[in-house]
Amino acid sequence: MHRKIIGFVLFVSCIFLLGACATNSNNKTKTTATSTTTSKKIDLNSLELPQLDATIHEDETVVQMNTTAGDIKIKLFPKIAPKAVENFVTHAKEGYYNGVIFHRVINDFMIQSGDPTGTGSGGESIWGKGFAPEISNQLYHIRGALSMASSSQANSLGSQFFIVQNNKDVSDGLAIQYYPEKIIEAYKKGGSPSLDGNYAVFGQVIDGMSVVDKIASEKVTTNDAGEDSKPVNPVKITGITILQEAK
Repeated sequence: MHRKIIGFVLFVSCIFLLGACATNSNNKTKTTATSTTTSKKIDLNSLELPQLDATIHEDETVVQMNTTAGDIKIKLFPKIAPKAVENFVTHAKEGYYNGVIFHRVINDFMIQSGDPTGTGSGGESIWGKGFAPEISNQLYHIRGALSMASSSQANSLGSQFFIVQNNKDVSDGLAIQYYPEKIIEAYKKGGSPSLDGNYAVFGQVIDGMSVVDKIASEKVTTNDAGEDSKPVNPVKITGITILQEAK
């Protein structure tokens, strides 16, 4: 995969970027998170919002990401984002992520990993080619969201992913015609709404956000593209264990 999401600086020399990150995570937007299943106008407040549900259901997969900074438990949503979950879980089972570093961290925004080369421009999907993001109006980039990194190209998802870490209130300016009321409330605890509708959330951290915060606060230096996001002492993923697989 040729992956690299780019945050606050527009990288002229790099192919890959996280386009919505051209503004910081506190940017107040009214981006519509569109449904992958219907174009009909619906009552957003009637939707199931699995990120906000503390219960682990049979149709959800649960994994534990073991890192050199601690463990992170995440539940995945194969019913809503089947390809992203299949890709991530298959890679995890095959040890693809073992030893992979968090190569890009931006405190008060997100932490990124999934590239075996550690450069931010490597990795690939389990199919050997990119795939399209599964955008849903049931999943949002609230604090703790696990989302797929992608490039500016269509069908470019591969192996890289990021976890939203920002813990500042970003709910101001979010309108009810674009967001369920419970999601607006969740954004008071942090997140990055500017990514909604553009990047594919497929999981949510349910335990270990203190580890995510620790990784995000690691000392960084300037990378080759001029962004202060390259960890001086990168945290590694030592393994990912499947605790429950969706039925």
